[in-house]
Amino acid sequence: METIIRKIDKNNLDPEVIEEAGNILKNGGLVAFPTETVYGLGADALKEEAAKKTYAAKGRPSDNPLIVHIADYEDLKAVAVNIPAKTDALAAHFWPGPLTMIFEKSEIVPYGTTGGLDTVAVRMPSDPVAAAVIRAAGGFVSAPSANTSGRPSPTTAQHVSEDLDGKIDMILDSGSVDIGLESTILDMTVEPPMILRPGAITADMFEEVIGPVSVDETILGSESNKAPKAPGMKYRHYAPKAKLIIAEGDIREEVLAIRQLAYAAHRQGERVGIIATGETLPFYKYGIVKNIGTRENEKTIARNLYRVLREFDDEKVDIIYSESFAMQGIGSAIMNRLEKAAGHLRISASAVVKQQRYRRVIFVSNTDSYIGPMAAELLRNKELEQEYVVDCSGLVVLFPEPVNPKAEAIMKSAGMTLEGHVAKQFDSESLQPDTLILTVDESTKKKMISEYENTENVYTLSEFAGEGEEIPDPYGKPLTAYGECFEVLKRLIDQLEEKLNSFAKGEE
Repeated sequence: METIIRKIDKNNLDPEVIEEAGNILKNGGLVAFPTETVYGLGADALKEEAAKKTYAAKGRPSDNPLIVHIADYEDLKAVAVNIPAKTDALAAHFWPGPLTMIFEKSEIVPYGTTGGLDTVAVRMPSDPVAAAVIRAAGGFVSAPSANTSGRPSPTTAQHVSEDLDGKIDMILDSGSVDIGLESTILDMTVEPPMILRPGAITADMFEEVIGPVSVDETILGSESNKAPKAPGMKYRHYAPKAKLIIAEGDIREEVLAIRQLAYAAHRQGERVGIIATGETLPFYKYGIVKNIGTRENEKTIARNLYRVLREFDDEKVDIIYSESFAMQGIGSAIMNRLEKAAGHLRISASAVVKQQRYRRVIFVSNTDSYIGPMAAELLRNKELEQEYVVDCSGLVVLFPEPVNPKAEAIMKSAGMTLEGHVAKQFDSESLQPDTLILTVDESTKKKMISEYENTENVYTLSEFAGEGEEIPDPYGKPLTAYGECFEVLKRLIDQLEEKLNSFAKGEE
């Protein structure tokens, strides 16, 4: 089958394209079209054979119900019976829009559309292309997301084409969708009405209109063996090809844990993907890092989620780590989709963080112009089993002087460089529980302990490395003295590498 792709402007609808799409649907074909949530795969909702074609094209289990899309509120009475009085108020506030309501079905709706259930899910999308296509098709169009079942939902026509090209009759392309997550599903056959799938319309928004609503307990639970009453309740959904794991904890712990896991995977040669936000993006060094949006406006996160998951597929990552998001407002919908995409794989960020004793190593000298910078650069070039931020500073730095030229010459002879280093004053804020402070000599250590608090993690480099050898001070001496200093530092850093790696193995 050759899939027809038609560009269409939602602000200037082409009646010929709309009519063409409508005729395909009337004749039992499949048309993918945009809605404000995701792209839907349209079929005639009142034809059993059309439902079978939908399931076949998507590879979707036939017990996973389809949502019937309408364009006019009056049409609800044709497909649903025993409609509760609260429906009028909900429709007045949220239709057209990202709300699906479940009712008892009428006789004209085939069981193929409802997944064998006596209930029917109904939605009225606000996208003008969707509304026009529904009317052109006769008023009743079933439209699950237009993707291969289980894959991230499509938010562009390109996503649809990637999954369904050659399997469906037509794709209508009007660019990216507005919301990016599927509609909220509200079960109207129970009292109070129950949210079966979170979306852009939240429980608080419903309660302002109709009073109390309940929330299905399995929204973030494990997969159920019961027949799903709404799409997305039973099966793994929205999933990338790589394993996705969600780190859970406070945001600092999540960032530290993901950094730790990404570094370990990187060392093992795996391609790592990281789902970050604008606020946390700068903190990640290893892996392919994607900015999913900003926590200040979680609608941006919702809009970008599926796009980011599909991009990781394109980049063939082996594993993806994601931060978690607040279970409030649209954040609950984001977490619902992430949980489904991850197959409920979660990891405790705090448990991961506890596996690393130190995260930062600072070498402290008097002037920060030769020994400290040399030691820091030597450690940066080691094969450490855990990631460390390696830095250096001085206790008496009167101005930001460059590194000593003799120290730089020695480092260059060893294939390293201190070019660009500028001496900086030690900051007492660096005295944190996860920061290891290594001084270049005993006098610097004593000075720190006398002048600062919280110095439990302050050692001389020789002391911490377990060597009795002191570091010779080459200042004012010939180049050979700097070479001798380098050789001592090299031996001590070798010992430091071994000790830090023993921490990673849990040996100390």
